[in-house]
Amino acid sequence: MIDHHLYMLAVGIGNIAFALLMVPYLRSTGATPGLKVWMWARMAFGATQLLAVVRPATGLPVLAIAESAGWIAGLMLEAAAYAMFFGYPQLRRYLVPVSALYLLLACAASLNGLPHLQLIVYVSLAMGLGSFTTGAILMHPRLPGATALQRLIGATDMGAGATLAVWAVIVLAGHSVPQWGEAMAYIAGYLLLIVNGCGFILMSKQRDDARMERLATTDDLTGLLNRRAFFARAEAARLLALRLRQPITVLMLDIDHFKQLNDRFGHATGDEALVKFSATCMDSLREHDILGRLGGEEFALALPGTDLGGAMHAAERLRQGVLDTRLLTCGNSYTMTVSVGVVLIDPEEDLATALARADHALYEAKRNGRNRVEAGLVGRRRA
Repeated sequence: MIDHHLYMLAVGIGNIAFALLMVPYLRSTGATPGLKVWMWARMAFGATQLLAVVRPATGLPVLAIAESAGWIAGLMLEAAAYAMFFGYPQLRRYLVPVSALYLLLACAASLNGLPHLQLIVYVSLAMGLGSFTTGAILMHPRLPGATALQRLIGATDMGAGATLAVWAVIVLAGHSVPQWGEAMAYIAGYLLLIVNGCGFILMSKQRDDARMERLATTDDLTGLLNRRAFFARAEAARLLALRLRQPITVLMLDIDHFKQLNDRFGHATGDEALVKFSATCMDSLREHDILGRLGGEEFALALPGTDLGGAMHAAERLRQGVLDTRLLTCGNSYTMTVSVGVVLIDPEEDLATALARADHALYEAKRNGRNRVEAGLVGRRRA
């Protein structure tokens, strides 16, 4: 038979340890939404569990009220952390009134002499149902950006939550629980400590790593690949096309008279032009096409599996789409145009050489009047 007080002592120390471990992590990285709230939830659970160890020996009514309030505070802080992490503002609006209601009920139950064991049972039922619900949310197939880690945590939460809830219902119904059932309930509670404690930190770390990768590979203004990331992905696409003996084309694109646009209407209009140009291009591209902003108003595009004729057609479609775009910040009084240079990458040609040819074709489009597409000369084999 597992000693209840020893179990609560171990779990309480574990929760407080998790909370303390989060402090240096929060100081060393950007605060993930909900992580600070999660830390306080672990602290509330840990303090309440330690209080549950010493309270029966004191017999002080005020400690019974504090323990009841601690369980509810921990549960609601945990729910708030998940709501913040996954971006459910509508759920957060209900947490304050629901928390206040449950706190009143818990304190009233303690003042009316609710036995300590029954308090634990009710708390276990609430924790079980809450964990099962959280697990179901993490396992939902439509959860945006769901990862294998989230699915694993969700499956564990659902299993442990269901175990705790079933145990609590059996006890509340007045039936005796076999020893193996008691052991399963304790194991479920311990799993929730380990999985939730480590899981939330790992999910936060995973999200922080993804955010840092996005910052390192994307352009802040347009959301497109930056210069370094474009070259890396376009080169990988070139090598794949070479192995598969498929064509691949590259395009250089430049917004016409961009400096004059900035000087005439201001940088806000220039930024709008860059954003709308990027969005117009992305709307007409395939999922595996690679578009990047090389700097200023200059963009590059790689079209895997596309020959020169197909690339010319795609470039004309882009040119027409940009021509139809209107800029709100200048009162729709400016017609934006783009010049494009297109080349088919030669099998013996590297990416930099192909882009240089595309840039030369772009220069020809500018020289010939802008707002046009020019095909580059056939690439020469390297010596």
